[in-house]
Amino acid sequence: MRVIEFGVLGAVAAWDGTGEPIALRGPRHRAVLARLLVARRRVVPVPLLVEDVWGGHPPEDAVGTLRTFVAALRRALEPERPRRTPSRLLVTEGPGYALRADADRVDAWRFERVLADAATLPPARAVTELTTALDLWRGPAYADFPEAPWARAERSRLTELRLTAVERRAEARIGLGAAAEAVPDLDAHLAEHPWREDAWHLLAVALYRSGRQADALSVLRRARRMLREHLGVEPGPRLNRTEQDILRHADHLDPGPTDTATQIWARATASYESMAGGRTRLESTAGLMRDLAVTGGGGLVAARRHREAAVVAAEQLGDPELTARVIGAYDVPAIWTRCDDSAQAARVVAAAERTLRDLAPDAHEASRARLLATIAIESRGVLVDDRPLRAAREAVRTARRLNDAPLLVFALNGLFMQTFERAGLAGRRDAIGAEITSVAAQHGLFTYEVLGHLIRLQSHCATADFTAADRYASAADTLAERHELPLVSVFTTWYRALRTATTEPLEAGEAAYREAAKSLDGAGMPGLEQGLLPLALLCLRVHHGAPVTADEHADWGPYEPWVRPLLLLGEGRDQDAVRLLRSVPEPPRDLLYEALWTLVARAAIQVDDQALMHRAYTALEPARGQLAGAASGLLTAGSVTDHLDALGLLRSQ
Repeated sequence: MRVIEFGVLGAVAAWDGTGEPIALRGPRHRAVLARLLVARRRVVPVPLLVEDVWGGHPPEDAVGTLRTFVAALRRALEPERPRRTPSRLLVTEGPGYALRADADRVDAWRFERVLADAATLPPARAVTELTTALDLWRGPAYADFPEAPWARAERSRLTELRLTAVERRAEARIGLGAAAEAVPDLDAHLAEHPWREDAWHLLAVALYRSGRQADALSVLRRARRMLREHLGVEPGPRLNRTEQDILRHADHLDPGPTDTATQIWARATASYESMAGGRTRLESTAGLMRDLAVTGGGGLVAARRHREAAVVAAEQLGDPELTARVIGAYDVPAIWTRCDDSAQAARVVAAAERTLRDLAPDAHEASRARLLATIAIESRGVLVDDRPLRAAREAVRTARRLNDAPLLVFALNGLFMQTFERAGLAGRRDAIGAEITSVAAQHGLFTYEVLGHLIRLQSHCATADFTAADRYASAADTLAERHELPLVSVFTTWYRALRTATTEPLEAGEAAYREAAKSLDGAGMPGLEQGLLPLALLCLRVHHGAPVTADEHADWGPYEPWVRPLLLLGEGRDQDAVRLLRSVPEPPRDLLYEALWTLVARAAIQVDDQALMHRAYTALEPARGQLAGAASGLLTAGSVTDHLDALGLLRSQ
């Protein structure tokens, strides 16, 4: 289903999954959409919708006209929906219509969720999350319907929530020792909303904690005067207590120690947020997400989500150079050749391609090269054409010409991801890893130095050189411990399981793999985790020549098409296996290419499928002398030479 984002915190708008605005036609089309959004997924009966859209003065054929508006909106929101099939987004239900938008696809609903969640977050997280939520506001809620009675209550409610969010963010900043940074926002806030007693209290406390006691007392006097003159009321008990607390220097007003790393971080980020503009924040967000991604787990998941949001926001500003910098700043080292979110990766690639087209001919060469490297990395495992490989090569050439070390290791990472056009290329990837390691070590690029070691580990596993692989694993672990990179241990733990599986009995290998699988819990890498453990155990049995068995409830994830025929043969369901083998696709060109081909080859041998055996032999021949799948650094299905010998022997009979 197409991803659609809806915006009501400003003019009513919609964007597709790539951030492109969706044309919503005329004002009444927008009114229909807005009215359904106000209903929050509930059904709006047709008579009520007619009355609201036309303001009590509908035309004669209002119902028919309304239906044309709905049909036009459906075409705009779901252009790929086949004719005469029901809409899954703007649905007809009972007496009317409903918009079944996901909760996280409407900016106002996301804003409310973040505001509610912020109440339970630590102050530093609350500042970050509330800033992100407030940045969703593009103008007054439902700005293009200022007089519509049906929008009035929702607009007022959202406005009140926005004011609350401003105050909660200020409160979190004060609690973190960043009181001085809270003052400008509160001043501006009160200039527009002088009746907000909580805001007056926070401003006074912020000034007091900033060492400005006289200003704090002056603010409270000003609050008293404003409330009397404009509202005819006296300040509430809280403001009165605040004044007394300031006069007697109450202990609870003291900011406490401010020398912890958390508080230093909070003060710095609060200062930045108060001074930096939206464009600068977008660029900085991309850089921050790069650093967040290597923390693993929830950090990696959040980094991917916020990174895409930053790209979408940058594109909406219509500045290709800004968009190029935002996309290119996310130069997170990538070792696994399957994306964690292929749909998101495709959207990022599309954005990078659009930005390349929109950049001026004299645009900065490094920015262009970073877009090319992004295309190469995010297109991993996808062999549609040679565009990603050409992009990687061009990025590397540019980086060498500019003598730009950070760009070069990023571009080489892209080249690594595209060095899978055939089997047996571990040696070529090892050379890439060696260059990444050397350049990164010379320039203090420690995350890429780790990447280079892991690439070399993989490449030496392919040739069963575990002595060298041990060395690279140890170097990667040392750097990871020094620089707090928790995801590295996932790959080194799995490597050690592979070594055990290759050099020790079957039972020891199985135990090692099951233990290694625990390292993936909460790692935030579904592209690696899905189907990996059962695949490793199956390959282990193939490697040891053991009967093929598997847990009937195993989740094979993306490996199902190449695994299932062999499993069916193990169950005695030969005809079902033959049927699947007739249409088995070529495995993805990635780190498990050889392993999956060996599983297909074994199944083809058992059913004597000569054509498929020939395909398998041709695909695997370049990897003769290597361990099938060991180039992943995670698993192996045994010697490629042994599989080729079995295929060749049977093909010659």
